[in-house]
Amino acid sequence: MAFLSAFLSCILLVSLSSSSSSQFADNGCYTSIFAFGDSLTDTGNYLSLCLKGLQTYDRFPFIGLPPYGETFFDRPTGRCSDGRIVLDFIAEHYGLPHVQPYFGGEKLNLEAGVNFAVAGVPALDVEFHQERGIDFRNNISMRTQLKWFKDLLPSLCKNSSCKEKFKRSLVVFGPFGGDDYANTMFQKSIEDAQSIQPVIVDAITSAIEDLIELGVVNLMVPGMLADGCLAITLSFFYTSYNAQDYDPDTGCLTWLNKFDENHNNLLQTALVGIRERHPHVSIVYADYYNASLQLYRSSETFGFIKRALKACCGGGGPYNYNSSVPCGYAPSHACADPSSYINWDGAHLTDEAYKWISKGLLNGDFTIPSINSLCLPYENKAYV
Repeated sequence: MAFLSAFLSCILLVSLSSSSSSQFADNGCYTSIFAFGDSLTDTGNYLSLCLKGLQTYDRFPFIGLPPYGETFFDRPTGRCSDGRIVLDFIAEHYGLPHVQPYFGGEKLNLEAGVNFAVAGVPALDVEFHQERGIDFRNNISMRTQLKWFKDLLPSLCKNSSCKEKFKRSLVVFGPFGGDDYANTMFQKSIEDAQSIQPVIVDAITSAIEDLIELGVVNLMVPGMLADGCLAITLSFFYTSYNAQDYDPDTGCLTWLNKFDENHNNLLQTALVGIRERHPHVSIVYADYYNASLQLYRSSETFGFIKRALKACCGGGGPYNYNSSVPCGYAPSHACADPSSYINWDGAHLTDEAYKWISKGLLNGDFTIPSINSLCLPYENKAYV
């Protein structure tokens, strides 16, 4: 695995050296952000779809209840966190408003961008999984989000060409794949989840190619988080593995983190190919995995409690996660200080954890190439 990572790094450096730089607005930066993804990127679409009756699985999901949103917004916003997510910190970094959800109910400010991400969506079409006996809570997929984006293009590019618009826009594409893998592991097997990794990366690659065809030239593509450290997976596999299956330094499941590493390596290899085919396009790989893993390896350094694997908000159990009593539903309750926790509700992280991950991405430590070399950030960053 170490050899593969080193080999990938060499390929990436060669590929990036031949890529042309991005083109931005006159002030040297982005003027809008468009986003796609799952619950790690959703700023309210899933909640809005449920409240409008367009998602029948959850008529009023727990992410629409307190204490969600309590840290920053003082109310639930549909974000799967006590506050902001990585996308919010990226927007703040570039002096832009938080990216509006496509189904937010308010008039969209198309000049500032739109978020199409929906919690719980797979990268592959739902029918693909259903044919394999895997159920999903909704019928929305990555391809659905692309369709919404295409449907919006006539309005988006009404006052200028799409080519000119996208020169000044950052597209955050992902992460995708987490829900495909989780549902496959939980309902089938780890082996079944491993078998679809190349299929998922191919689907992500195809979707990025579609965006480039539409004129997109600046992309950030996140990889997987360190899922072996999440309270939801640690709880699900609690009695299934022996002590040697856990990292002695962090307590995370080593085999699951290796699974994520493999996905991320496949994705980075695919991005190298896209860069070679489209040298005019700037594609940044966002290393969510190592940006999150650093928090578990040095939790106290970042201000989190030692061995910070428990969820802040949950219904009990060894990791304070109980699928029958999710955060927001009684008798679950939230910790007194979410900023001292990495994990928020079992499957997602806290505002504070996302802040540190975002800093790592935006200062260039966990982006390939370094994103801070592509665009000048806004000086008055709200999270500093």
